[in-house]
Amino acid sequence: MTQTVYPPLDTLKPIAQNVWIVDSGPLPVLGMPLPVRMTIIRTGSGDLILHSPTQFSFALKAQLDGLGSVAHLLAPNTAHWSFIKEWQAHVPHAVCWGVPGLSARPAVQKSGLRIDEVFTDGVPDAWNGEIEIVLVRGKGLIEAALFHRPSRTLVLTDLIVNLEPEKLPLPMRLGARLVGALAPAGKAPSYARAAIKAGGAQARAAASRLVELAPERVIFAHGRCHEHEAAKHLQTSLDWLLPH
Repeated sequence: MTQTVYPPLDTLKPIAQNVWIVDSGPLPVLGMPLPVRMTIIRTGSGDLILHSPTQFSFALKAQLDGLGSVAHLLAPNTAHWSFIKEWQAHVPHAVCWGVPGLSARPAVQKSGLRIDEVFTDGVPDAWNGEIEIVLVRGKGLIEAALFHRPSRTLVLTDLIVNLEPEKLPLPMRLGARLVGALAPAGKAPSYARAAIKAGGAQARAAASRLVELAPERVIFAHGRCHEHEAAKHLQTSLDWLLPH
């Protein structure tokens, strides 16, 4: 049986100094079993930032408690927030960050998700100047990209989807190829690209800023991350959005 996910699941995996990932899933999206990934960043003060939290478990929380205090829960785009409510129940002191407009969405309001801070472009004081936020604003789709300066790690969500063909059943492989989300040069799926491109010059400028950062690695929520020649892969994956 083809396995789309990246075991071991729901456990910490070190990526760089003070950066970890947790692979989880599969998560059904439009009938397809997608791998999903959380990124954890530890600030110099020992606080933990959970970017796009995956499913809560006490075992995972215990692992995180061994690293530091879970202080920030991030909903980095308009789709990746569904697991945060349960994390809030177990770490109620954590500050929840969301992209602009997320709190106004009916599904978010119905869920009871508490959003404490809204992302803006720049370097939040809360994270000691260690992280830069770049907002990629489309029409109906906004994503907050995080650049961890000390490790030169860029953390995205759906701005790149890079599904490995050998891990996919044939129908899903064909679908991923059709929407442009197949590794090694996966992009945001075509429907997401259309929404983001509708953001015009502002979205193009954000893409240019991401490329200018020249990250050493790029992590995202679905598929094989870019851990080698990351800046080159990033430019290829964002070519559809960059100014020409």
